[in-house]
Amino acid sequence: PNSYAGRRKTYDYEGQEPTNSPPAGYIWTNASEAGVSVRNYGYWAENFPKPAPAGERQIEKVRDPMLAPVTDMNYRAFDLDYSDVDRAREFIADLHRFEAAGSLPQLLLVRMGNDHTNGTTPGKRTPLALAADNDQGVGMIVEALSHSRFWNETAVFVIEDDAQNGPDHVDSHRSPCWVISPWVKRHSVNSDMYNQTSVLKTMEIMLGLRPMTTYDAAARPMLSVFNSASSPEPYSLEKPRTSLTDINPARSATAAASMRMRFDDADEIDDNQLNAILWAAIKGPGAPLPAPVRSRFAH
Repeated sequence: PNSYAGRRKTYDYEGQEPTNSPPAGYIWTNASEAGVSVRNYGYWAENFPKPAPAGERQIEKVRDPMLAPVTDMNYRAFDLDYSDVDRAREFIADLHRFEAAGSLPQLLLVRMGNDHTNGTTPGKRTPLALAADNDQGVGMIVEALSHSRFWNETAVFVIEDDAQNGPDHVDSHRSPCWVISPWVKRHSVNSDMYNQTSVLKTMEIMLGLRPMTTYDAAARPMLSVFNSASSPEPYSLEKPRTSLTDINPARSATAAASMRMRFDDADEIDDNQLNAILWAAIKGPGAPLPAPVRSRFAH
């Protein structure tokens, strides 16, 4: 709360500051204590400064002792200069290894962060290119899972990091969530009131885990998105409709503001300022529609 209120700007919520850790731990703590197998891709991990070639070690250390032995050390953590498509390729290579072994960990944690964007920093990829790279990486993972031997027992929950920092055209409290599985209702948009603890609660039910706090204990599970029968048809990846490699120009109206921001971690920028930069960059200067706000009284 003090971070979102603007009273401090240090991002130290991934093991750097012990007082930030919840008493009950995290979803992987819950799983490990219950004997549920876990595989981690990119969470609580520190990269080597320079990316290694594909298939080689990218991670210098993992800050959580429970995550460290189950982390794919070849999967690069948060780094906006590294492609989410390359992250997906490493995930798929690991998936093929699990297929060859005949078993897959029960809980997979996959972090793909390039839709945070670099704003309009000159020489960096454009906001639309980074978002498209993120979409393509997610699609590659879903396609690979849907063609794997594990597909009929798989459910994928895709949620947006920090969605509360960017209101959409309806309400600043809502965020997209994709649930992908042979057991979900196809071609359906579900508007039931679920939240992030609903995602945790649903995963806990599937994995046979106890609740961690009163929040996930009381959360509404996402039962209405599922069917009682499986539709195991695989997903086919679409080709990108947006360039994954477009670069921000050297000069733009928002270049200087973007250059003053820190993009080396996920939450080191001013949210409102970056939202305004992204709106101007995507909608163009003099956009006929104003950027959405959190309320009538405050940005």
